[in-house]
Amino acid sequence: MKKIRKAIVAVAGSGTRFLPVTKSMPKEMLPMIDKPIIQLVVEELAEAGIEDIILVTKWDKKPLEDHFDYNFALINELKKAGKDEKAEEVRRISGLANFVYVRQMPQYGNGVPILSAASLVENEPFVFCFGDDLVKTKVSFTKQMIDEYEKNGGKPMIGVQEVPDEVVGKYGIVDLEPETSKIRGIVEKPSLKEAPSRLADFGRMILNQDIVDELKSTPPGKGDEVWIIDAIEKYIKKGGEFYAKKVEDGKWLTTGDPVNYLMATLEYAMDKEEMRKELVDYCQKNICKN
Repeated sequence: MKKIRKAIVAVAGSGTRFLPVTKSMPKEMLPMIDKPIIQLVVEELAEAGIEDIILVTKWDKKPLEDHFDYNFALINELKKAGKDEKAEEVRRISGLANFVYVRQMPQYGNGVPILSAASLVENEPFVFCFGDDLVKTKVSFTKQMIDEYEKNGGKPMIGVQEVPDEVVGKYGIVDLEPETSKIRGIVEKPSLKEAPSRLADFGRMILNQDIVDELKSTPPGKGDEVWIIDAIEKYIKKGGEFYAKKVEDGKWLTTGDPVNYLMATLEYAMDKEEMRKELVDYCQKNICKN
């Protein structure tokens, strides 16, 4: 079994739900208090032992690339001002992993980032994740997945989380074999009555060359886009084993739209001792009473 040491991160989206702020700023650089969304994703990967992080970008993502670059001038300025702790935090960012930047192919769909970086992960397992999906856990969710991957003999998998009935129709819902985590299929945006479970898939996966090969031969699907789920479905129908991994000691937080972004920001803010009391007081006095 090959060790998982690489990750492909999809960050080529335009963030149209956040316009105009995303006109000149990548959505993945929007802040979660004092860190951009993408840094939290990268830290999760680094904590799991991922060494090479391949960010699949497009022409307007330079602020994202700059964020993970070594900023000598800023570090020197902070040190001169006696702000050694801040200088170390800025320095640490560039050392989280070996960063590789690949431009996304001129095609639409969440499977395209994988195709764009396929030559860099040839014949080895890798993590694939969306750059705007956060998983807030005590132990890196990517590490949880890799540990499970090693236990189940190196089978590919996708992250899942139970969602309330009222939002089942917004997600892909996994159909599991009874009493196991083995996936029989994935139903996209089912009605509550048609849903095989309440487990929604999200942007954390462990994939391999077999899945990449299926993706290469997968024609565009809904909306004339290339979907990774379509390739996974093909793989399962041909007899391939694919598993679901539930989040432990935490939760998945999407930041794909303004409301969920604000809720995720609040989740991270409440983790900060110096902010929690003031936030709770403010909400009780100014928001909750309304």
